Formats: sequence, structure tokens, C-alpha cells
Amino acid sequence: MATVVTDVVSTSRAVVRGASAAKAGTSARWAWLWSLGQAIGPILLALLVSAALLLALGKNPLTFYRDIVSQGLFNKGGIQDTAIRMAPLLLMASGLIVAFRANIWNIGGDGQFLLAAALVAGAGPPLIGALPNALAFVILCVTAVVVGGGWTVVPAYLKARYGLNEIITSLMMTFVGVNFANLLIKGPFRSTTTQVPQTDVIPFKELLPRIPGTRIHVGLVLALIAVFAVHYVMTRTAFGLKLRVLGANPRAAAHAGLSIPRLTIVGFMLSGAFMGLAAAVEVLGVWGYVRADWNPNFGLPLFALVFLARLNALAVIPLVGFYAVISMGGHFAARQAALPDDFMLMIVGLILLFMTLTEYLAGRSERGGYLSAGLKKALGKGGGDE
Repeated sequence: MATVVTDVVSTSRAVVRGASAAKAGTSARWAWLWSLGQAIGPILLALLVSAALLLALGKNPLTFYRDIVSQGLFNKGGIQDTAIRMAPLLLMASGLIVAFRANIWNIGGDGQFLLAAALVAGAGPPLIGALPNALAFVILCVTAVVVGGGWTVVPAYLKARYGLNEIITSLMMTFVGVNFANLLIKGPFRSTTTQVPQTDVIPFKELLPRIPGTRIHVGLVLALIAVFAVHYVMTRTAFGLKLRVLGANPRAAAHAGLSIPRLTIVGFMLSGAFMGLAAAVEVLGVWGYVRADWNPNFGLPLFALVFLARLNALAVIPLVGFYAVISMGGHFAARQAALPDDFMLMIVGLILLFMTLTEYLAGRSERGGYLSAGLKKALGKGGGDE
């Protein structure tokens, strides 16, 4: 009799464990679908609203979107142009993920990018002419990393030491960095061979090597390696865990004995370093020079992309690919529809708007995680520690 009772109890426990596991599996699937919906939903809503606006303007939205896809993917070299555009975007997105995971709001990426680009473009022509290309590329990339990371020291120190709002300080440093870059291009780095204020040009054949059989430079490979490295560090290492703990709950991080000032400075500098490396890849892989007042303004769209990816480094790859397609094909589509290029910026703005709405709804639901709390903290309380 005791044996029978024991068997019944064991069977019951097994059934309960199986039911719990099945419930957990179902919950995990629903959570995955919810996260996917939060990522794709704002994009679909933005495209629907844009389609309505196109109709109101007397344009065919299907034709407009078809031109974007055909030019960004299927025309001669379109997919290669898209892949080339992805290289700096992936590197900058990696920097934003490192910072935002630690609840560090590095809004000054464009300033870090442009200052590093100016120094790389100014030092590139004489350095590449004097040294073997491989060595020159390494030196220029390291220089860009140092410049990008170094430009974050002031806002990082002010946040770590005095708790000052890094959104404001990084924006101020961006203003200084953009104008300092223009000063360098119009001053000591200005080319004497052209009337337009720009740096000397690195010959096309001396730019970063191309992937065999394509026009895609090896900077894309470097960017993909960086994305996977960031994913590994943030999910598999103690340092990544410390940054995530800091981002989730600074008080808990302090209670655990973590050095919040040191983590803040290191996280900020790593973020800026990726911005600088993105500038080096863009200059050395595509342009070979920088003109005064040049600013690709990659920062704003990337904010939307990294949050749509839920700060997941791997998930940001297809989203960056999507943006690269609409970025490369959007100009052609806008010209075909007799619309200004700013129409594509409006689509990005709509994505940001619907992303914010999605985050608000997620924050009110049981599935609202630390990401929603982080956005509320940054937008509502200035990003300071509580």
C-alpha cells in the first residue's frame, strides 16, 4: 500500500512539474511574441500613417515603398550600398547599447563621431602615404577610438562625481565637438587643392580593402564582429552583468559593492569609443575625406532602432538593415514622388512617436520591464539616479 501511495505521489509531482514547464514554455512564447510585436509594431504603424499622408498628397504609397525596396535592395549594387551603410550604424548602435544597458544616456554620439571623423580624415592622407596601409589603418582606427571615448570623459566624470544630468552635458559636448571638427577642417586640416573647405582626399584605391567580388569594405565585417562581441560581453561576462545591474537598479549595484562612478565612466567611454570607430570605418571605407559642415545625423534614428531591438545587440542587426534600406532607397523614392528628402525623416519621427506610445503601454502592463522604467526615468526625471 505504501508503495502504491508513493507511486501516486511521484506521478502527481511529475504531472505538476510537467504542467509548470508547459506553462512556463507557453509564457516564454507569449513573451517572445510580445517583444517582437513591440519591435515591429511601431514600424508598421509609422508606415501606415506615412501611407495615409502619401495618399493625402496625391502619391501612391505602394509605388513609393516599392521604389524604396527596389533601390535599396534589388537595383544594381543596391544591396551592396545598403550593406556599406550598415557598417557605421552597427558600430554606433553597439555603443548606444553599452551605454543604455547601464542607464547611461549618451546623447552626444554625433559629436563624438564627427570629431573622430575630422581627425581621421585630416591625419589619414599623410599617414597612409608614409606607412603601410594596414599599419596606417590600425593607427587611425585606434586614434578614432581614443578621440570618441575621450570626448565622453567630461559628461562621464560630471555624472559619476556630481550626478549631473548626462543628457544635457553630452548634448553640450556634441555642440562643442561638431564646431571643433569644423574648425579643424577649415583650419589646420584644410586641403589646399580645392576651394571647398575639406580635408585632403585619400585615394580610392588606398581605402579599406573590399570583400572579394563586391564593393563592400571590410568595415562591415568589423562592425558585425563588434555587435557579436557586445552581445557576448553583455550576456556572458561579469563586466556585462555589472553594467546591467547598474542600469536596472543603481541602489542594488551600490549595495552589491560595485563601483558606480568607475562603471559609469568606463561604460560612457566604451560607448564613445564605438562612435569613434564608426567614424573611422565611414571615412576610411567610403569617403576618404570630410567636408566642413558634413553631418550624417545617424544618432536620432539609432535611438529608435536600439530601443525597438530591446537593447539586444543581435536583434539590432535586422533593424539596422531595415533602416539602411529605407535610407539608401528613400532618397530615390522621394525624388521619384517629387517629395523632399525630409519625408524619410518624418517616417523616423513617426517610428519614435509610436515607440514611445508602445513603451508607455508596456509600462502599464505586467510585461513592462526595466526598459520602460529607464525611458520614463530619462524623460521624466532627467536620467539621474534615484
